[in-house]
Amino acid sequence: MDADRFSPEICCLKEAGPLGEQLSAEVPVHANLLSHRLDLRIFTRLTRLIRARRTDAVVTVGAGDKMFWGRLAAWCERVPVIVSALHSTGWPDEVGRLNRRLTPMTDAFIGVAAEHGRFLVQEGGFPQEKVKVIPNGVDVSRFHPCQQRRGDVRDELKLPDDAVVCGLVAAIRPEKNHRLFLRVAAQVRKSVPHAHFVLVGDGPARNELRQIAGQLQLDHCVHLLGNRSDVPEILSAFDVFLLTSDNEANPVSILEAMACGLPVVATDVGSISESVEQGVTGCLAPRGNISALSQQVTKLLLDRDQARSMGQQGRQRVVDAWSLERMVAGYQDLITQIYVSKCQPSLPQASLAVPVEV
Repeated sequence: MDADRFSPEICCLKEAGPLGEQLSAEVPVHANLLSHRLDLRIFTRLTRLIRARRTDAVVTVGAGDKMFWGRLAAWCERVPVIVSALHSTGWPDEVGRLNRRLTPMTDAFIGVAAEHGRFLVQEGGFPQEKVKVIPNGVDVSRFHPCQQRRGDVRDELKLPDDAVVCGLVAAIRPEKNHRLFLRVAAQVRKSVPHAHFVLVGDGPARNELRQIAGQLQLDHCVHLLGNRSDVPEILSAFDVFLLTSDNEANPVSILEAMACGLPVVATDVGSISESVEQGVTGCLAPRGNISALSQQVTKLLLDRDQARSMGQQGRQRVVDAWSLERMVAGYQDLITQIYVSKCQPSLPQASLAVPVEV
């Protein structure tokens, strides 16, 4: 964010985690404010923190406790700008009854794609005038194709010289449907015996996935890497990115893959079709359709010219529409617009956040 206009701080109700620790070198990070789910003292801790930091804007990210307590504390402390960003069309961003009761005190709800914005209005029931769309963005200078990084990662994984790689970067959560990924992998191996499959991300079901890979006789060609901080390097080793989610909004993982020049095969859920255009930047298949997904992955692993063409067009699309700079500008401008309208109404206003059309 523009340091001349904003002084950002991060508040994690629970632990900061590795990313929070990394960011603490650049901005203040406040963590461990909620000791357990029924810890009502969180309200006092948050109000004191907001008061002490003289906060002008609170942006909650995701649903659940952080959305509820963050907005309630901000409203009680009369924070001028209260915004909620939602990144999914289901769990973990399922907005419950208590959070809905705080809608009147919320200035804006942010969706991450046009279709996601319409979902928040039509399915979520949020007021249309309060729903704004700020597309997700990625750092295209960090995520880019690189042959050297590709070779280094493939050496690390001890991949054969003729191996082609299909991969996924996603936390191991139910809605990501990693089990489907493995079943697709088993089908692809029948036509592409030199294919390998890489899963980046962690979660409680990681050992279960390892067992499923064994049952499908994929032990030797499935690589579960856990959480990694070198995602751009890992993506450079892929030939196809496969997302098998049951629900999504506008997943950043797809944008990162496209920025690295990868063709994407994905389930046609949420707003994915806004970035993955059938036959142009990748391929779409119905949710849960093993046959369609495996056919598309097989085709792209064997037709390297088409895969490269889709990857090139995908990167250009991300550069044009889903850059990090554009996303940050959208948040800065929306926060400024709301602040000016409530605290300095005589000043001119503008916003890069897109109103939702339904």
